[in-house]
Parts: sequence; C-alpha cells; structure tokens
Amino acid sequence: MFKHPLALVESEQIGAGTRIWAFAHVAAGARIGRDCNIGDHCYVESGTVVGDEVTLKNGVSLWQGVILHDRVFVGPNVAFTNDRFPRSRDRGWNVVETVVEEGASIGANVTIVCGVRIGRYAMIGAGAVVTRDVIPHGLVYGNPARLRGLVCRCGHPLPPRARFPCSCQRCGFTLEVAPGPTGPW
Repeated sequence: MFKHPLALVESEQIGAGTRIWAFAHVAAGARIGRDCNIGDHCYVESGTVVGDEVTLKNGVSLWQGVILHDRVFVGPNVAFTNDRFPRSRDRGWNVVETVVEEGASIGANVTIVCGVRIGRYAMIGAGAVVTRDVIPHGLVYGNPARLRGLVCRCGHPLPPRARFPCSCQRCGFTLEVAPGPTGPW
C-alpha cells in the first residue's frame, strides 16, 4: 500500500497495491481491497466496503453502508447518501445500504440516493441523480436518471433496439440476453 504523507489512514484493512493520495481520510473500520486508487480529498467512512481495483477520483465521500464491488469507477465529486430521512443529531436513524456491482462506472458529480443497486457494468452519466436501481449494462443519465440504452463491459454503447445475443462492435463481447432487474445471467 502507498499512503501519501498528507493522507490520514486509520484502517488496517487495506489491500496490497492500493494507493491513497493527499488529504484523503480512510476511517478505522473501512475495508478497501487491493490495487485501488483513492484520489485527493476522498473520505471513506467506517463500515464502507470497497472491492479490488476500484478507482475513486478526487472529492468522493463513501459513507457507512456503501458497498463497491470489484473494478468500479467513481468519478470526481460523486455524492453517495446513506440516510433516507436525514436530520441533524437524530440518534435513531438507520443506515440504508447502497450497492454498486462489478465493473460499473459513475460519472462526475453524480448524486446517488441511498438504497439503490447499480448493476454490473452499468454506466451513470455525469451529473445524474440516481433515485432507483440501474439494470446491469444500463446507461442512465439525467435528473432523475432514466435508462437511455445499454453499454458493453468495455463501456461503449450497444446498438439501440439490439436483438440478443448482441455483440459489441468495439471489443466483440457478446451479451447473450437482454438485461433485466436480475441481470442477464
């Protein structure tokens, strides 16, 4: 693990090869996998789980109850939440879990309302406000975010109104079945 001299790292659960840059704060009890990149001014709260090969760009805050699976990309200044009914100093509040599945990408300045699940290899466009689940391979953007198409594992759009199985023209990956709420698997 590499820790910039100006980073505050209180957790002992950080995988090999992970890099934590200046002014980042990783609280005790946070779990971060191997080969991750935690950018400047990130905050990772206790109770957060980050998988392997995850990228957090500058200014991202992960709160208790946020779970990022392997190879997730989180763009600059993405805002996660973990409380549906926030009030200052409410001791009776409950953490609401948010899950981002393997390979999903979240664009800059996205807001993710707690309690959603972002499916495998989904892509969230910059500035979106995600208020409900995103299907695997789904491309969403807008406020509120709406499904606008499908993307390949490589991140490039699949043809609109594609028939399945559908192959990506860029990398050749074949998506066998149209994704649904439980994914194409």
